[in-house]
Amino acid sequence: MRKLLNTLFVTSEDVYLSLDGENVVANRERQVLARYPLHTLSGIISFSYPGASPALMGACAKRGVSLAFCTPRGRFLARVCGENNGNVLLRRTQYRTADDPAASCRAARSMIFGKLYNARWSLERTRRDHGLRIDAQRLNAASETLKNLLPAVECETDSEHLRGLEGVGATAYFGAMDDQILCAKECFYFHTRSRRPPLDPFNAMLSFAYSLLAHDCAAALESVGLDSYVGFLHRDRPGRASLALDLMEELRPCFADRFVLTMVNRRVIGPKAFEHREGGTVLLTDDARKTFLTHWQEHKRETITHPYLQEKIFWGLVPYVQALLLARYLRQDLDAYPPFLWK
Repeated sequence: MRKLLNTLFVTSEDVYLSLDGENVVANRERQVLARYPLHTLSGIISFSYPGASPALMGACAKRGVSLAFCTPRGRFLARVCGENNGNVLLRRTQYRTADDPAASCRAARSMIFGKLYNARWSLERTRRDHGLRIDAQRLNAASETLKNLLPAVECETDSEHLRGLEGVGATAYFGAMDDQILCAKECFYFHTRSRRPPLDPFNAMLSFAYSLLAHDCAAALESVGLDSYVGFLHRDRPGRASLALDLMEELRPCFADRFVLTMVNRRVIGPKAFEHREGGTVLLTDDARKTFLTHWQEHKRETITHPYLQEKIFWGLVPYVQALLLARYLRQDLDAYPPFLWK
């Protein structure tokens, strides 16, 4: 089992990363700011413009340390990849599955089933914990819609129809999202999903959380030998890690969305944590991003019982476990891919 090691987040815009022996060195204008032993890291995400040295990129690729580059505001740019892990037979099976519409749909429908199931139980948890503070009738209606979609998703054989069912579920789920926001409603509200750019503070936090989760899913897939760019639901597009987006679908409601709701409802992030720019763009401030990342790492170290394996693991290992299960399914060790069903 993969150990849950630290992820190094480089949030300063002017820091350059290099390699010195077995250490990652953070530099600013040729001055050493900090050193981090490479063997203690599972990943590095840099929000800095200068980037990293080729020597460090090579060392990360060789040791299986994921290295990703984002803009200072969190938009994904690129990821360093070394030699492909795993055997070629697994990747060829993945490519054949992706090229077969029926086989792609069988894999994708498990992921969408997991997404709608987890979305429903996210609503149910809010209704259970905060029934007196919310519009319980609206949450109940959205929950019933999601529940009624599950049988249709489970037996769907057409990818386009599957996307349609997913869209109906997403509309119902996001339609009740605003009711789950309990604090500072003058600042934190949800009317619709806005991504590029986010147009309100809650969407800004969702986008940042999804970027982090996508990185973890891509690293998990590559660690088991799968190609994160060839998906089953999200089709091929240059520069898009389609399989990572597939894998994260079932984790969005229970991992990212619940995390953002917790940050707002517990007042960890407040109204002053955002920059409002021309054109309506809303972004987290530098200090707010650091707070967000600190709590994200802490969340990944919380322990849960995996619903399929029935073993206690860290939240941060869930993408790796799901990637392993997906690889086992493609190898035909499992009859179907078992999605992560949170409750």
